[in-house]
Amino acid sequence: MEDSKNHWNSIYRTKKSDEFSWTQEIPTTSLNFLHSFGLEKNASIIDIGGGESKLVDFLLQEGFTDITVLDISYQALQHAKDRLGAEAGKVNWIVSDIMEFNPARKYDVWHDRATFHFLTDEHQIRKYVSLASDVIQEKGYMAIGTFSEQGPSKCSGLSIKQYSEQALNKILQLYFKKIKCITEDHLTPFHTLQNFLFCSFRKAA
Repeated sequence: MEDSKNHWNSIYRTKKSDEFSWTQEIPTTSLNFLHSFGLEKNASIIDIGGGESKLVDFLLQEGFTDITVLDISYQALQHAKDRLGAEAGKVNWIVSDIMEFNPARKYDVWHDRATFHFLTDEHQIRKYVSLASDVIQEKGYMAIGTFSEQGPSKCSGLSIKQYSEQALNKILQLYFKKIKCITEDHLTPFHTLQNFLFCSFRKAA
């Protein structure tokens, strides 16, 4: 686990935002999925692996009042805090590997863009799904994005697990009911394309 923390802290310490393949100026797809849930502004939202993502900026602008951002890299979260300035005080920041996350509360929405696909071991995958089920409120929501079967097989020097809609649903269907899935090409800052699978789920009653 410590190796993973060092890996990600080193990346965020030595590179700028426009040098990351995952950077988005406007996280349109994530926002569209969150909007589709018809959330109240006091809904509790946790962004898993949020890092420097600007999703938190847009959620704050829209008036959401209970936002948590979790990332393995304290360096990434510090960059996000510096960007937000005084607004950062309105956000709950958690430095943790998702495999070591011990939440003290539940959330209405679990958002994850490109953390889950770094879990390539079956034990890790099962632990993640069980954790999400425990953390998400009854009838709460999950929005999750992974590389599709047409996407890259590696990211930041690490192997990832690609997913089809059927494969992702099979893993989550014990606890969650699928709402919608789409695939889309993400244009990186280097003008290359990465194909993503994005899906929304609702926690089964």
